[in-house]
Amino acid sequence: MKGQASGYWRSSAVKFRIPTAQNLVPIRLDIELDDGHKFKDTFTWNPSDPDSEIVVFAKRTVKDLKLPPAFVTHIASSIQSQLAEFRSFEGQDMYAGEKIVPIKLDLRVNNILIKDQFLWDMNNFESDPEEFAKTFCKDLGIQDPEVAVSSYSGLCTSAYLVSILSFYPKLKNVLFQPAIAFSIREQLYETAIQSVASARESRISKKGRRGTEHTPTRVSGVALDLVKLFGHKSSVVRKRKEWDIYEPIVDLLSNEEVDALEAREERNAR
Repeated sequence: MKGQASGYWRSSAVKFRIPTAQNLVPIRLDIELDDGHKFKDTFTWNPSDPDSEIVVFAKRTVKDLKLPPAFVTHIASSIQSQLAEFRSFEGQDMYAGEKIVPIKLDLRVNNILIKDQFLWDMNNFESDPEEFAKTFCKDLGIQDPEVAVSSYSGLCTSAYLVSILSFYPKLKNVLFQPAIAFSIREQLYETAIQSVASARESRISKKGRRGTEHTPTRVSGVALDLVKLFGHKSSVVRKRKEWDIYEPIVDLLSNEEVDALEAREERNAR
């Protein structure tokens, strides 16, 4: 029995990576200079790219968005520190057994508010958040160009993107997708980090040393065991009382609602 359990552990442990087809690092920038200038952006970065590209990207972003030159150092430093954190987990084991995690979307860009939640298979290393976001936008008919511009990474100016959209309306969905895909990747990244801790704890535990079969643990209280969730005889069709919970919401807010929401967000950030 011990030999079987040991084999189960080896098959369930994989080296750290984000459980998607492309192992991209979600980068979030939230920078404020001493003079009060602020810059926020989100995008993904390939950890295999040479670090020399970081400064080039920072300079191009500052130039394209006409930001103060002081942002170059801050942008580059933030990207480097986030990549360093990601690389500190590389090579470590993480548990990749049968478990799914809830992904929650709560996005607001300009006057568009999107809320949804769904389940994601952490053991599917061929999943594609960008393709999911594309289908999501198509199904819900999300085509607001301003949302698209604001959620796009800082590779060119917003005015330039707006001019493109006026000639190519079909790009509206395409440009909105990064906001949704990024949110998914960011949550999967956090869960993967927690899975490393779970695997480490299992190795050093008394049961782990004796070769006892590894039992999927709750990762930060969000990981769900498939059998516990659906049971051996349960249907995969959701119960009626859960329909509202998993129903996507897309709202167009008035300017007054946006102002009130932004004021509340600023108070909470203090």
